[in-house]
Amino acid sequence: MRRREFMVVLAGVMAAASPLAAREKLVTIGFLGASSALSQKERVAAFVHRLRELDWVEGRNVSIEYRWADGRAERYGEFAAEFVRLGADIIVTGGAAAVIAAKQVTSTIPIVFYVAADPVGSGLVASLARPGGNITGMSYVGPDLATKRLQLLRELLPRLVKLAVMANPDTSGAALELREVHKAAPALGLDLIPLLARRAEDIGPAFASLKDAEAIYVCADPMVNSNRPQIVRLALAARLPTMFGERENVDEGGLLSYGPNIRDLCRRAAELVDKILRHVAAPADIPVEQPTRFELIVNLRTAKALGINVPPELLARADEVIE
Repeated sequence: MRRREFMVVLAGVMAAASPLAAREKLVTIGFLGASSALSQKERVAAFVHRLRELDWVEGRNVSIEYRWADGRAERYGEFAAEFVRLGADIIVTGGAAAVIAAKQVTSTIPIVFYVAADPVGSGLVASLARPGGNITGMSYVGPDLATKRLQLLRELLPRLVKLAVMANPDTSGAALELREVHKAAPALGLDLIPLLARRAEDIGPAFASLKDAEAIYVCADPMVNSNRPQIVRLALAARLPTMFGERENVDEGGLLSYGPNIRDLCRRAAELVDKILRHVAAPADIPVEQPTRFELIVNLRTAKALGINVPPELLARADEVIE
């Protein structure tokens, strides 16, 4: 073979071996969604967009395997075990229960949570500064968030006394939030009406049992997220103002939300994934991060439908007003 022909053949072999070699073995991310694909679409979009900015592109150097539990906690372990069998390089999920399920099936595959309430108290990590083990991520609940939400409700509804509180007591985050609501309510003169819902089937009967409630506070939970259209619809039918912790509920028609920007947490979780995949740091050494952005969202359309005049001072403080 002549030298020129040999060089052409060699160049072809190298071209086939180098750029494609990077594509032959894609990094696999197992994304365990605690609620539904529809309810988490904005969060996933934020996560994937940030990955792309960090040069992790689906189909080129990364593959994302999605599994959706639809608010059914019994499926977390099943999906986490499936990721282990698939040989996932990293698992991404949200909510303490989903993280615990993943932790129970692997102590070696890195796990990044984009949101979790009280990661230390839930036993996910040893400490925020030094997580230890194979888990790190983004913390969610602050000790004063429930108080702030109740204060906002009081500002909107000065005569509010009877407040229904919907929560799934089996979820650690919702149970923690429920305790904080109970602590904060007496100082604001609020009488709480428990509205417990463990499954989607409990939501309708819970609302049907309400008699004297003047508003409803909904604790964040994957089951709630998967069923937010029904919750919002029933609240509107009962003419109950609603307070949520996550803005997607207000996009759906809820009245108010106050809490961390979850989409921002998902973007920051993608940055932790990038560090781990590039071997910049191990999960054990990556501090759990706290929210830095808190948002007040007001749905003015819903307020008008309920005949509520939102004080100008409250509107002025809102990060976003849906009209």
